[in-house]
Amino acid sequence: KVVWYKTMSRASSSGYDRHITIFSPEGRLYQVEYAFKAIKTSNLTSIGIRGADSCAVITQKKIPDKLLDPTTVTHLFPISRNIGCVMTGMIADARSQVQRSRHEAAEFKYKYGYEMPVSFLAKRVADKAQVYTQHAYMRPLGCSMILIGIDDELGPQLYMCDPAGSYVGYKACVAGQKDQEARNFLEKKFKTDPKLDTDKTIKMAISALQTVLAEDFKSTDIEVGVVTAENRRFRTLTTEEIEQHLTEIAERD
Repeated sequence: KVVWYKTMSRASSSGYDRHITIFSPEGRLYQVEYAFKAIKTSNLTSIGIRGADSCAVITQKKIPDKLLDPTTVTHLFPISRNIGCVMTGMIADARSQVQRSRHEAAEFKYKYGYEMPVSFLAKRVADKAQVYTQHAYMRPLGCSMILIGIDDELGPQLYMCDPAGSYVGYKACVAGQKDQEARNFLEKKFKTDPKLDTDKTIKMAISALQTVLAEDFKSTDIEVGVVTAENRRFRTLTTEEIEQHLTEIAERD
């Protein structure tokens, strides 16, 4: 009987990842865990950093095919005038989530007459992602969203939403490949609680990515998005601006 039970439990435990809505005996939802693994399949690392008066996000820019037009490949998206994000993971899922977020932000602005706060948008995105983990006819999105913006009352804000539907504010956060190494690097940097201006915030993001991936970037290898207190509009840095930061980092090191 004992042997029969053991073989049965082993056989059935392997079936708990077939359904998204069924818990395993250890209390795990395997399909949701697999969604987190899907984020790493893009082989990209994304980093978000919150400074004293600004926020910056950075990700790698990989062109998988020489025939592609590089200007159409991006993982940085504006959501509203003042909120932007970097998406990591399956790009088709990412675009769908961005589109829905834009709809949320536009509807909020229309309804209440002011820009949607970053924290509230993060909550809405995460709530939607959570619904996808509790219906058998849905699947979680295989992407992670790092949101940045300047809040009227709280200043610079950095949030990350994941496929499980959890969201939380960060001083610095990472998604994608080598996330643990990047987290360790940033934890050391933020130990002293540094007051970072816009320039230092961008440079820390770039140098964190360079250090973790152990490679020197060209200006076309990365994308950087920024919001600042004096210019709240989310914008992506041009290749010339990125080149200047890379040169300054190289000279400093």
